[in-house]
Amino acid sequence: MSLHPHQLKFIEYCVQNRILCFGEFTLKSGRVSPYFFNAGLFNTGEALAFIGSCYATEIKNSGLEFDMLFGPAYKGIPLVSVTAAALATEQNINKPYCFNRKEVKDHGEGGLTVGAPLQGRVLIVDDVITAGTAVREVMTMMRKVFASPVGILVALDRQERGTGDLSAIQEIEKEFHVPVLSLITMTQIIDYLKLQQDGHLKEFLHPIREYRERYGT
Repeated sequence: MSLHPHQLKFIEYCVQNRILCFGEFTLKSGRVSPYFFNAGLFNTGEALAFIGSCYATEIKNSGLEFDMLFGPAYKGIPLVSVTAAALATEQNINKPYCFNRKEVKDHGEGGLTVGAPLQGRVLIVDDVITAGTAVREVMTMMRKVFASPVGILVALDRQERGTGDLSAIQEIEKEFHVPVLSLITMTQIIDYLKLQQDGHLKEFLHPIREYRERYGT
């Protein structure tokens, strides 16, 4: 069993708030998934504070050394903000952060980023990596200012193959030589279902195992 107490707490919160749902969901890829994770539903003050605390704990436990946090627009903006706050208040790690604009602002302070200057060793904070497009855009941006990515933190690693043999996360790790940390993985969702006494939740254990056999890395 690879499920740690803090990961169990995270999954339980997501299930209770329907951020993590079980059923039949058609993904952009056309695959029919037995589960769906919608990080956009961290949409209350409580939910944001909760995930910020979870991210801060994961960062602390990882031992990664970094100079600042970065959140890719748009979902990464609130996530990097609450993570920076939780790191300072809960882990006594006070780091600057910034996020990017989708379009360069040509008036006022101008520029492509908001917040602290994008420099040094950067830890990227986002919700999930689906195709890796947003991450690649961030990497290009960092190269231009000579900032160095040291890692990426997401909520869920689906551990699912893309078009080839690797998952989107594995492709990012291989391409940019940085670790991708996640709060939970598909394997840990399976471990969670194994623990359930609730018959309704238990019935999704077989479909998700079959899905992993078919598409998992």
